[in-house]
Amino acid sequence: MVSGQQSEGPAAAAARLTGFEAASRNSSGTLSEVVLTDGNRRFEALVKHGHAPGATRAEAAGLRRLAAAGAVRVPQVHGADDTWLVMDRVAEATPSHAEEFGRALARLHAAGAPAFGAPPPDGLTDAWIGTAPMRNSPGESWPEWYAEHRILPYVRMASELLDPAVFERACARIPSVAGPPEPPARLHGDLWSGNVLWDADGAVLIDPAAHGGHRETDLAMLRLFGCPHLDRIVAAYDEFAPLADGYRERIALHQLFPLLVHTVLFGRSYAGQATAAARSLG
Repeated sequence: MVSGQQSEGPAAAAARLTGFEAASRNSSGTLSEVVLTDGNRRFEALVKHGHAPGATRAEAAGLRRLAAAGAVRVPQVHGADDTWLVMDRVAEATPSHAEEFGRALARLHAAGAPAFGAPPPDGLTDAWIGTAPMRNSPGESWPEWYAEHRILPYVRMASELLDPAVFERACARIPSVAGPPEPPARLHGDLWSGNVLWDADGAVLIDPAAHGGHRETDLAMLRLFGCPHLDRIVAAYDEFAPLADGYRERIALHQLFPLLVHTVLFGRSYAGQATAAARSLG
């Protein structure tokens, strides 16, 4: 970051990154609404200030990675650097088009990834999920990769709240409860209901922690934190791209990752849920 950008406001950042004239409208925390104009057109954009150097550049890479699949709708990225991200503002409406979203999510996953843990092109190996660190280290075997990179690092980060032995036993059980092998899917990676916005044309996904992973992880995260019309979404997904037998019994396995991330970020209130999920693996 150049020193002149440290005190830069969202409108100035948007103008610099897009080449458009920009005027601020509303700000809330790290998010600001701005109006952009080039003299011929005028549109609303959302400007996000990153929580850490590189976070906004990584988010922009994730959004572009999801968009490249031609499957789900994401905000268009108009510009990004290590501090700021400028993207389309989504005008929210009542949730609708649940079946279309289920099929679109299946197409996104089917677009694939080079490996489990593979970051997006131009993405970062040391990335984030929310404000928690997330390392994108490629692996060939999902059970071993999931244990090494999506469970045990967060157990170590929250070791004062968790019994590591419980999670080590759970990791040893993953190969026998993971179901049939699946190819790496192109995941959103942080697919809780707050990152699924709805406008008049259906679902729009924001704030990805994109990487290669198991497709059931995205679906399990939607279920963990709730999503309008989830049963319709999953039914349409399953009809379009059938899930392997027993996927309902694997929900707790795939929820371990977000529960541990939330334990790291928010503390004891999630530690009990993470422990119960780990123990449910047998």
